[in-house]
Amino acid sequence: MAFEVPKINYSGAIKEIRLGKKEPPIMVGGETCYPFHLFEGSMPNLPRIAMEVYDSMPDNWPEAAVEPFKDVMGDPVKWARKCVTEFGAQIICLQMASTDPNGLNRGADEAAETARQVTEAVDVPVIVWGTANQEKDTEVLRKIAEVCQGKQLIIGPLEEGNYKKIAASAIGYRHMVIASSPIDINLAKQLNILLTNMDVPENEILIDPTVSSIGYGIEYCYSVMERIRMAALTQQDEKLQMPIICNVAKETWKAKEVKISSREAPELGDEKKRGILLEAMSATVLLLAGGDVVIMRHPEAIRLVEEIIGELAG
Repeated sequence: MAFEVPKINYSGAIKEIRLGKKEPPIMVGGETCYPFHLFEGSMPNLPRIAMEVYDSMPDNWPEAAVEPFKDVMGDPVKWARKCVTEFGAQIICLQMASTDPNGLNRGADEAAETARQVTEAVDVPVIVWGTANQEKDTEVLRKIAEVCQGKQLIIGPLEEGNYKKIAASAIGYRHMVIASSPIDINLAKQLNILLTNMDVPENEILIDPTVSSIGYGIEYCYSVMERIRMAALTQQDEKLQMPIICNVAKETWKAKEVKISSREAPELGDEKKRGILLEAMSATVLLLAGGDVVIMRHPEAIRLVEEIIGELAG
């Protein structure tokens, strides 16, 4: 008797979401099966990679991460353009690091002007990511939403402590939101319920489950993302059927393993190759857990992940 591969009957589906206003549209979500289980269902939209851009000059990046962008790192507009024109970025993630109260603490007006300039400089969807300081993010993201009215940004993170004001601005100025919760399926669902109770459309919410890199708790992140997908696809939990976004680059490149030189630790091998592989491997793990959008940094790591996506979907 011929062997028959066991298959799961999925009763749910991930919501399909359009990012930005670009034509042809950038779509994410829509899966009717577990990640890349194409023998059981479909993935009409393969995962997307967003390239990150910082609104200020980073001062603690390893040389391998600086090298591709060293000629533009002082100008986020030029940086974003280079990501699109030279590296083929389909999505830009503008990290608003300069607004951190523990850092430069730049004001909301200056941050909003930077976001406006970057958004107008590229013709791809733009994610605007705050610093996870709830009070400052509320001020900054609301101002960005206002100044960039109608640009259909994806703004976040929205957390339980600040979601109301930011979500209200997103609705009023026509933007999407990133619902961020601290590695917990129940908290992720609760925040989505709170957002939809405010009349945020379900197809304008991305789930940020909070992620880490390999070596820093990625197993726990994987488990939570896996449970979110199981609930969405096999239990028809509509409040967990939104696409998942993973802000993995900054988690990877701040790890001590990518900053130690090969001279200090020759057993770890070449530091450039090490950092690239750690980012690529971390992103791949999160894609296998259900990530629909991964935010990455190094062009070579992105190339490797794109190859893996192609192989898995082939």
